Amino acid sequence: MRIAVFLILMLVAIGYAARKGGGPERAMAIIAATMIASDQALHLLVPPEFASLDIGHLAIDLFGASATMFLALVAYRFWPMIAAALHILPLLAHLSRYFDIMLHPAAYLTMQVASSWPVGPILIVATWGHQRRIRQFGSDPSWRGSSPSWNRGTAKP
Repeated sequence: MRIAVFLILMLVAIGYAARKGGGPERAMAIIAATMIASDQALHLLVPPEFASLDIGHLAIDLFGASATMFLALVAYRFWPMIAAALHILPLLAHLSRYFDIMLHPAAYLTMQVASSWPVGPILIVATWGHQRRIRQFGSDPSWRGSSPSWNRGTAKP
């Protein structure tokens, strides 16, 4: 049941960001959708194994962490830094599993998945914030190097 709730929350967040978000929100929607699709494909091919290092989830988590870190570097937003930190946490789980084989499988599973739960709500709030800035200022620059309209002299006083 918790997996269904998580997937519904993420699909709502991804759909909302894809439809109403700016560039960073849409990029995060693509990252999240790719991670979810990869996870589902992995589970079709290989049963989850938490008693040893989980190479399949390690690959998915490496993709998620690197993609969100890159997004945090180029986006004209604060929230991608939080998303990047959340995507780094599962890598710590894999590192812990690698160095400590005695780590309980339930602890390894929890360390892998717990930090994923806030990503959907963060994406929803980020998309809502983007929409609010559009209404308030008329624009919302997406990427570093883009200058806000009030710096270009095009905003009305």
